[in-house]
Amino acid sequence: MTSRREKIEAMLAEEPGDTFLRYSLAMELDKEGDHTASLAQLQELYTLDPPYIPAFFMAGQQLAKLNRLDESCSALRDGIEQARAQGDRHAAGEMSEFLATLDPTGE
Repeated sequence: MTSRREKIEAMLAEEPGDTFLRYSLAMELDKEGDHTASLAQLQELYTLDPPYIPAFFMAGQQLAKLNRLDESCSALRDGIEQARAQGDRHAAGEMSEFLATLDPTGE
């Protein structure tokens, strides 16, 4: 039986530029506990033009779960900046709220 991850990887082989599939693969890797690979996938999505905003939020959440709070806050701050630049106030607001739970001083 083919796993969800294998299905996503097969679809990515056919459509390597599909942003949502790449994001989905990162989510599956996180579910499997392969945080290093998951975060690497998410960080690749930062480099797109324009960057894929959900990748910043998910990376921030994963890093927080791993108790890598400085990195989490950094990913969230970068994501907020990118979301604002793209006019996505909703995403910027969600990331700001999450960031406030990690760093109530706003520093």
